[in-house]
Amino acid sequence: QVHLVESGGGLVQPGGSLRISCTASGTIFSIYTMAWYRQVPGKQHEAIAVITSQNYTRYISSVKGRFIISRDSAKNTVYLQMNLLKPEDTGVYYCNAEGDGSDGAFNLWGQGTQVTVLS
Repeated sequence: QVHLVESGGGLVQPGGSLRISCTASGTIFSIYTMAWYRQVPGKQHEAIAVITSQNYTRYISSVKGRFIISRDSAKNTVYLQMNLLKPEDTGVYYCNAEGDGSDGAFNLWGQGTQVTVLS
């Protein structure tokens, strides 16, 4: 069974930086797309950064130029480097991964990690 485990997050001052990571474990054959979503209270969670198996990346406009998504395919890990953080970046960040494993295709979520940018 494949699991996603996130790490990182925490409290930071505006303008600061944080890096969060998410590692998939289990019997994994391939991971296609990995993404980071953000959940803000009172709003639906939204995809903020996506990276494909070919390392093609896509960002929502509010984080473009500040956040960088990357992946280490050998480690089945995706990272989100967050720079120039703003109070509106506060939220719970979830990773998502789509791929194939020993139990077939999967589309999984991490447990979420809180990022709080002080205002």
